[in-house]
Amino acid sequence: MSSRGVDAATAVGPRDPYPTVTVDEAGRVLSCNDQANALLEGLRAGALLVDTAPAWLAEAHAEVLKSEDPGLPVAWGRVDERTVDAFPSRGADGAVSWWLVDDGDLRFARDQLESERTRSRVLQEVSSELLASLNADRCMEVTARMAAQHLADAAVIVGVRAGRTYPVTRCTTGGEVVQEKISLDPGDLPGLSEALLGFPPVPSRWIDPAQVPAWAIPAQFTAGGGRIGSVVVVPLPGHGLPAGAIVMMRQSEEAAFTEAEEAFARLFAARAGAALSAARIYAEQTHITDVLMRELLPPVLQGVRGVDFSGRYRAAAASERIGGDFYDVYPADSDEAETFAVLGDVCGKGLEAAVLTGKIRNTIEALLPFAADHHRVLTLLNNALLTSHHTRFATLALASVQREGSRVRLRVSSAGHPTPLIVRSDGRVEEADTQGMLIGALPTEMVKVTTATVELAPGETCLLYSDGITEAHGGPLGDVMFGEQRLRNTLARCAGLPAEAVTEYVQMVASQWVDGGPHDDMAVLAITAPRNNHLTAVDGHTRGRFTA
Repeated sequence: MSSRGVDAATAVGPRDPYPTVTVDEAGRVLSCNDQANALLEGLRAGALLVDTAPAWLAEAHAEVLKSEDPGLPVAWGRVDERTVDAFPSRGADGAVSWWLVDDGDLRFARDQLESERTRSRVLQEVSSELLASLNADRCMEVTARMAAQHLADAAVIVGVRAGRTYPVTRCTTGGEVVQEKISLDPGDLPGLSEALLGFPPVPSRWIDPAQVPAWAIPAQFTAGGGRIGSVVVVPLPGHGLPAGAIVMMRQSEEAAFTEAEEAFARLFAARAGAALSAARIYAEQTHITDVLMRELLPPVLQGVRGVDFSGRYRAAAASERIGGDFYDVYPADSDEAETFAVLGDVCGKGLEAAVLTGKIRNTIEALLPFAADHHRVLTLLNNALLTSHHTRFATLALASVQREGSRVRLRVSSAGHPTPLIVRSDGRVEEADTQGMLIGALPTEMVKVTTATVELAPGETCLLYSDGITEAHGGPLGDVMFGEQRLRNTLARCAGLPAEAVTEYVQMVASQWVDGGPHDDMAVLAITAPRNNHLTAVDGHTRGRFTA
């Protein structure tokens, strides 16, 4: 503090608001007011400052006398339990007046401010780490670790019950995080049952640490013979429903949780609960999506009653697994019955088309008792689509398949769908003589279909496909349609191949044609008469070439 430009001795008076003492260059007290006498016991005029004041004040006075800087430094020290700032002011006669200011309230406010800043940093760190993951176990791990690091000596997270068990995560300060699922009674720990239901927390002073059950105490917490001194149980609020509860414990030598600390624990729990709830909702939605996806994805096909089946599907977008194309094979219940196969294409693509695809597949499965009559199946399906809220339509190719000796007999019908192609053993590619109306757009009485009968010799294939194959644009400039002729040429090279090889080759050629460009959903279904007889190889062990 700079000099006031007046005689220091006359600056001290009994009405000064702060304790004030004036000291000359020899270190002798010239004057002091009543407040200074009350603060520094024994202080009086004529006494040496070093004998009647704290050492830090006498040292500060000596430093001020040596300083030639007009801006004098402020000294700080303790007087009994108080913290005091000493502001110097040098008079014209060289004496120094010291204004002594008790800064306890100021320092308390500063400490509180720093504490709030620390808590804000902790909450920001909690939010940052928790929002970095939508995995519920990971969120519980982060919550337990940070609670043990910043709020208590040990933390236990009790999640939402799943069946008969609760997910429990434990952690101690500097220790490892342990996660397990255990069967427990929340009533064993006071306040836990209420916290799991989302009720406000019970004050920690109401919880007897001796009542904490063994399952809630981390092994490291009592390994050194320590015991619990105080406990607080706080709910983890979620989105509409509680996300669990957090139990925080301190050892006996630590102070109990203050009201401010319990309030901060509630803020911490609010952040953690929101993240845990979001992670749990995400996990539930992911599980639901996986279940529904399994029902919407095309099935894995294999041989059925002496006939080979193979299907392949590629969605319009690389990020999607489902769309508007589908295929299904419903095995016959006897060798004399027909296996029913269907490949369809719903107008549109993506999730909305996939929803209608699922409905059509379920409807067709319900119509299996009428599968021998393709026209009836199509009319019943058309009626079901017309009475639904969907405005989309679909095209279908149906096939009833039966093995007859070494040959396979098919009855094939097309309802507004690309005509099935037959690959003969000599490489010829033929069209099945079938045609019909699409489904879901016209009145049921207008549904017409002609069914073709096809026979496949061993090694021959009937291919059902969607227009996503023939209408795929690609080539050198990316603007040429794949077309039916190119598909025929591709199939001609598949003569004699098993069903799995045919679908793989067709899809590979079509994918190379689009070369990563935009395309519609692609689906192919191959029905092949297998070659069952083999010539014996020269070595007498390996299989020879296929024969009829």
